[in-house]
Amino acid sequence: MQTGRAVFAGTALVAAMAAGDCLAKVSDGIVRIGVLSDMSSLYSDASGAGSVVAAQLAVEDFGPAGRGLRVEIISADHKNRADTGSQIARRWYEVEGVDAIADVPNSAVALAVSQASRDRGKAFLVSGAASADLTGKACSPNTIHWAYDTWMLANGTGAAIVATGGGTWFFLSADYAFGHALERDTEAVVTKAGGKVLGKVRHPLNTQDFSSFLLQAQASKAKIVGLANAGGDTGNAIKQAAEFGIVAGGQQLAALLFSITDVHALGLKSAQGLIATDAFYWDLNEATRAFAKRFAAKNRGIHPTMIHAGVYASVLHYLKAVEALGGDDGTRVIAKMKDMPTDDPLFGKGTIRADGRKIHPAYLVEVKKPEESKGPWDYYRIRATIPADRAFRPLADGGCPLIR
Repeated sequence: MQTGRAVFAGTALVAAMAAGDCLAKVSDGIVRIGVLSDMSSLYSDASGAGSVVAAQLAVEDFGPAGRGLRVEIISADHKNRADTGSQIARRWYEVEGVDAIADVPNSAVALAVSQASRDRGKAFLVSGAASADLTGKACSPNTIHWAYDTWMLANGTGAAIVATGGGTWFFLSADYAFGHALERDTEAVVTKAGGKVLGKVRHPLNTQDFSSFLLQAQASKAKIVGLANAGGDTGNAIKQAAEFGIVAGGQQLAALLFSITDVHALGLKSAQGLIATDAFYWDLNEATRAFAKRFAAKNRGIHPTMIHAGVYASVLHYLKAVEALGGDDGTRVIAKMKDMPTDDPLFGKGTIRADGRKIHPAYLVEVKKPEESKGPWDYYRIRATIPADRAFRPLADGGCPLIR
């Protein structure tokens, strides 16, 4: 299941001598990070091999050679199975000396890995999974949730659509932890704003045929068909909705989790006008554009998603915390990450709350029309910036047992 291994060694003698105390407290002399992702299925474009690239770029930018540290990146495919992900995590922790796991798209897998990390006192850096439960009822002193979550998506996209007249909804949701959480959080936003949910249906993960689900959505006559799914499922649902004439018949699709790689796969002609909430866009500023150029050169020209950005930023901050702490004990490193302010070229300055939620702004984006795009991957127009203090669920509302 292992797909790659890269070692970044500190070779400078002076640096190694200066960092001797730190190295002495690093288990087996190597800081080993496992990128656990979807390498072969519906989330592989938004995470997958790109997440490995992002982790490697973070290590390069940290510069372990100048700090007397050795850092190793390994990777594996969890196959979108919670049992497989949990087994890999346990083997990595118990046999291969992994100190931290990063990425992990698929909330069911992430919840299992979060528990495995807590049981073994390791560090878990989530950017791929969406369920807000990771910093809510299932929060852990060993887990930090970076980039985005279902609360952010619901309160960004869902609230914006209700505010512009989308008062009745029908949900088409992926039938596992992520889809359930996104449907739940968006329904709460809709009803709080005075809207009404007329129905909902749940589909198997990675299904190819949405016909029966879309027919139910069409029959509901809801103004908004909320797609509480992601990756290939969202793309297939949008394509098949066009075949059924759902948008032509007056209903609107709301893609509640939509990545720039999904736009690329669909094409601007099919995706134009869709509204989404994103935690990162490669064309925000000079720093994000510079990162995107480096990233794309190593990832078949594919530009980074918010998941990739989250992997980069979380791994970079993790390594800073290891250095500051002088060791790689997972529980202590996570505590140190929370104590230290975050600062990286993709998200800028920020903080990590006691519940493990990384706080930064989010962006309400609209997919451009084909004639508006000025070049490859120029896909988004920023409609609004959601300030960091409003982008994520209030600390007191999450039900995290760590908060007293």
